[in-house]
Amino acid sequence: MYQFETSVRLHDTDSAGLLFFANQFKMAHDCYESFLSDNGLSFLTIIVERDYLLPIVHAEADYAEALEVGQELVVELSAGRIGNSSFTLNYRFTSDDDEVGSVSTVHVCVDAETGEKRDLPDELVEILEEL
Repeated sequence: MYQFETSVRLHDTDSAGLLFFANQFKMAHDCYESFLSDNGLSFLTIIVERDYLLPIVHAEADYAEALEVGQELVVELSAGRIGNSSFTLNYRFTSDDDEVGSVSTVHVCVDAETGEKRDLPDELVEILEEL
């Protein structure tokens, strides 16, 4: 499992000072980027140097508690299913050790030029299996 610490910032909230629902996905994606980068595979590297891309083809979220501006969060990232050409990532959001939300995303690997589905690269599979 990978852990990412963050907090609810003013720009993440709605007019009531509560986390705007879509920004839970943004926080999950921030965790995903940090995880890849910490494992030597930044998005810049993928986009500029690799011949594949990893678009999200499905996403879902649950919200267990209203989150307020300034609230500290820990996002725990774990791998779900790792297939031949796709993988699932699961995010658990906690605040003061209480689960406050969750996100799940399904990514598919596609050829950067053609957009056709292709097998996951070994370098990515190795990183995901560490989760």
